[in-house]
Amino acid sequence: MQTFLKKLFEKQSYDENNFFLLAGPCVIENEAIVLEVAEKVSTICKNLGIPYIFKSSYRKANRTSGNSFTGIGDEAALKILQKAAKTFELPTVTDIHSPSEAAMAAAYADVLQIPAFLCRQSDLLEAAAQTGKIINVKKGQFLSGPSMKFAVEKINNAGNQKVLLTERGNSFGYTDLVVDYRNIPWMQEHQVPVVMDCTHSLQQPNQSSGVTGGNPQLIGTIAKAAIASGADGLFIETHPNPRLAKSDGANMLDLNKLEELLTQLVRIRSAVV
Repeated sequence: MQTFLKKLFEKQSYDENNFFLLAGPCVIENEAIVLEVAEKVSTICKNLGIPYIFKSSYRKANRTSGNSFTGIGDEAALKILQKAAKTFELPTVTDIHSPSEAAMAAAYADVLQIPAFLCRQSDLLEAAAQTGKIINVKKGQFLSGPSMKFAVEKINNAGNQKVLLTERGNSFGYTDLVVDYRNIPWMQEHQVPVVMDCTHSLQQPNQSSGVTGGNPQLIGTIAKAAIASGADGLFIETHPNPRLAKSDGANMLDLNKLEELLTQLVRIRSAVV
């Protein structure tokens, strides 16, 4: 595990041979859901020796429909994110969408995440890099793993060596995604930890209804294959009741199913490392 990740997890007790986890609800809907998820996932991870980063977006800027939920307000959401971090002594990750958001989000989060559609935006990558935070860049659905070296170079050239890359599938037709697991070792060749996004890779975007679909029953399949392929970390969006979630409910994992899945994944990891 890279030094910057060891420092990130210094308050946690974990198995150094384990994968790390980024998990939480897609977007901050309210304080109760955030604290419920953070408490349950952190407890599971402690028991399994998994280093854990709490994830939730303070705002969703990429929506299919103009009527879709985007957030409760930036400052209000970021304060809830910060409360979860302090309450459960967890590092946190959240998305940013423009250069002007970088410094604002960096005041509350430990990891800044670049959404897949924005992974080529040089000014965004540079602004994120300049905060000194860890930067997690999601690979665009339209890019190959080898081509992500340019995103890493942009961040490095801006003075930041703390980079993660996340695989989240490639566009397949107009309304589906497919995962090419070759991208995991290919992106590791850029000398950065590689994460598998087990939930967004199962999205079915661009639906005529204006609401993105998904295949959450395959989250376990994606996750198991990723660990077997050597992924350093996993990204899993989870919610106490995905059917009622205000964003990406169609591809989030039910919170009650997370412990069983992570237990299986730890066993797979121990067999392949």
